[in-house]
Amino acid sequence: MNIKNGVKGVDLKGRVLSCPAMGKTTSFQLVDEFGRGEPYAGLAYKVVDSKGLIYNGFLDSVGVSRVVNHCSGAIALLLDAVYAGENKTYTFLQSRPHYPLKITELQVRAEQTHCINKDGSRSSVKPIMDREQFVYCQVEVRHLVEHVSHLPPEVKSHFPLNVADRRLMGKFGVRGVCMSPECHTVLEVRPLRALRPLLSTGSEFCALNLYQLALMATLSYCPFGQAPDEQPVTTPGVSFKQVPSMGNWFGDKLATFTETWQVNPEQTQAYYPLYEDVPYSKRLEIVPFDPVLYPANDPSLGLDQENPANIHFLDDTKEGVEGTDTQAFVTHNDEVILIAVRGTSAGADFLRDVDALQVPFVEGEGQVHRGFYEAAQVVAAFASKYLDKFYSGQKVLVCGHSLGGAIALILSQMLRCRKGFDYDVLLYTYGAPRAADTTFVNAAESLVHHRTVNHNDPIPSVPATWMNTKTAVYGSGVVLTFVNVPVGLSVFATGLANLTGEPYQHHGTLRHFMPVEFGQGRVSHLLWTPVCDTVIQHAVSRAALGQQDGLPQREHFVRQLFSMGHHYMVDSYIPGCWAALRRHKEALDGNSSLVTKREFDFVDDVFGHITQQLRVEYRQEMTLPDKKVQGHESNKVLLVREVDKITATRERLKQLKFSVPSPADVYGQCAMRPEQLAHSLQRWLAHAENTRPEQLAMAPQALEVRVRIASLDDPLTDHVVGACYTGDILDLG
Repeated sequence: MNIKNGVKGVDLKGRVLSCPAMGKTTSFQLVDEFGRGEPYAGLAYKVVDSKGLIYNGFLDSVGVSRVVNHCSGAIALLLDAVYAGENKTYTFLQSRPHYPLKITELQVRAEQTHCINKDGSRSSVKPIMDREQFVYCQVEVRHLVEHVSHLPPEVKSHFPLNVADRRLMGKFGVRGVCMSPECHTVLEVRPLRALRPLLSTGSEFCALNLYQLALMATLSYCPFGQAPDEQPVTTPGVSFKQVPSMGNWFGDKLATFTETWQVNPEQTQAYYPLYEDVPYSKRLEIVPFDPVLYPANDPSLGLDQENPANIHFLDDTKEGVEGTDTQAFVTHNDEVILIAVRGTSAGADFLRDVDALQVPFVEGEGQVHRGFYEAAQVVAAFASKYLDKFYSGQKVLVCGHSLGGAIALILSQMLRCRKGFDYDVLLYTYGAPRAADTTFVNAAESLVHHRTVNHNDPIPSVPATWMNTKTAVYGSGVVLTFVNVPVGLSVFATGLANLTGEPYQHHGTLRHFMPVEFGQGRVSHLLWTPVCDTVIQHAVSRAALGQQDGLPQREHFVRQLFSMGHHYMVDSYIPGCWAALRRHKEALDGNSSLVTKREFDFVDDVFGHITQQLRVEYRQEMTLPDKKVQGHESNKVLLVREVDKITATRERLKQLKFSVPSPADVYGQCAMRPEQLAHSLQRWLAHAENTRPEQLAMAPQALEVRVRIASLDDPLTDHVVGACYTGDILDLG
């Protein structure tokens, strides 16, 4: 091993000192986890000996140096030279107006090294060195620099620093790693790498974002998880140990290169995001907390003190405090700003706002749901404050589930209408209710919104078109119950239109999860874009069965809302999004379509049967005199329109049958980085949960089947137990 001549100690006036206690020589080397010292070549360092003498020097081409003629006793090593390069990522972080970071040259070097183990754990084996005797220690950047609040928490080490020597670190008011004298010490520096959820910044829909943002939307239900949980924070630092929590995800686990999967305290099935391995400075950030460095962290500010919890997390749900029952979190890196909005956690809270009147959307055009709007205003104030600090041209990704999806829609449009800004917003929602009228929806047409609805989720059907008033002035309706079709496609209702103003409308491009049940326990899963009310208005149609004077009975509708098995994220939406990603990947890898012939024939036959029944109903409407049926002309129009919509829906299904997904359909813009994507997929597929056989995630096997369709006049009561309804599949073998 090559060792330089070393450096000699000087006092504060630069004079070379000597005393009877001097004459000691100590050497050391910095290496990465593969035992290579080259990543740290040329770094400037400072050493302080037991008498407080300072020794300055530089590491050689393999990361080695030695200190000669120092005083007896341990010496403390510090590599605290400020980064002075031209990389824009680091120079921006060093100089940004809010929470500028104390980035050192050592940190930048460590961010370019990589972990020896794929899970980020430290090696339990010492590397082979070209020296017979040496002391080997595993250290982190935080051990070798002065300012550490922006660095990740310390992880378990197999070769820790000597406890006795570490007590000397603060003796001279300087941080550093203490090394035993008159020997050679090898310091293995942990790579400064982090994990972050792989996200596409492209506006086009992709299965990757569908799944990843479903996890983030669910994480918004969790607390922030900061300790101490107080305002103001009076401790020198904070930690994020609560699992699961937003703080633990981004401030602890992912910052220390540890994969995590739990987004709900009651979750037992592991759903891992696709992670990418990035330099620590490119992670999704939790800002540092350091009352010495940042005046805004000063505890003397009381309730006005800033700390990670109130910067990243909005909690308007605390008991005993009047609020909007709203919760949200925000984080960012140099590419995206991620905002996730929580849905309601109690059915009663949601129902309290179901009949709210529409109010003007003062930031733009149209009318919006009053309760959702009030919550969106709170989130907008929180998000705008964050954007004012950290927005630098990133894509703004917004996601939300249920009530959180409705709030996220209004929030997204508020951000787009914010004067003086031009945010590029991309919105994903899950099971979101309607939030606004037609004028708002039309004005927000350019907002890219990918809206996902699980098969029989009732929440997206509210507020219904008849809910914008407490006055019972409505058009008459017709309710058609289809016979011999799958339960999820059994009802169609027309005429429930509010005549007092513009009805509530959905915004965005719908994608609908639809299980295709073949009987005998066999089921597959489609993600498609139907346009017919038979599918997308199913929940409100079912509520219409209990109508009275043209209105659904209130009690019936409330009971339906409390039967929401298809609405919950952990039980329904996350498994569906995971299955959709698996199915998209399977189709891409196999160069096959997203819809098999078996599935197409099944669904197409069902809709053919429904179309026939709609036509029968239309003919019956035609035989009724106008004077006997109030509004039956509009019912006839709606029936014809529904037939046309089903035709368009069947055509969309046909297109899926003959189209193979592209890499962009599956992974969005991440497909443009194939090497990084391959590493992320390899990491994801290493988890057995992501490769297990799962019916919802796989195309059905091709079997010889036949479909029996009952006649139109067969009542459901004639069904014989064990016989097939329309759409059931019979194995001939």
